[in-house]
Amino acid sequence: MTSAAASPLDAIFAALADPTRRAILTMLLEDDMAVTDVAEPFSMSLAAISKHLSILAEAHLITQEKRGRVKWCKLEPHALRDATTWIQGFGQFEPVDLDAFERFLEAELGNPEIP
Repeated sequence: MTSAAASPLDAIFAALADPTRRAILTMLLEDDMAVTDVAEPFSMSLAAISKHLSILAEAHLITQEKRGRVKWCKLEPHALRDATTWIQGFGQFEPVDLDAFERFLEAELGNPEIP
């Protein structure tokens, strides 16, 4: 079943599907960060990082706030509540290492990692 607008749960899982965005969320566990500090460890343009941040913000996983001339990012941990509840519905299964599963699929399907 598809709808004209993606559900909030779809947006969360789509945002979490990318390893760069998961790394950004991990970084934001520590504290709020300026966009330039978020971008520092990645070998991609600031525009590319800004796109990742926009996707995270659209999924309500982070908020962005202008403080003076600097844009700051803040993790919104409660945004994962619906996704966590959905996943816990499958509690009878063993925990899945999603990164390992992604590597397995890439190896099996022969697909290069998508940037």
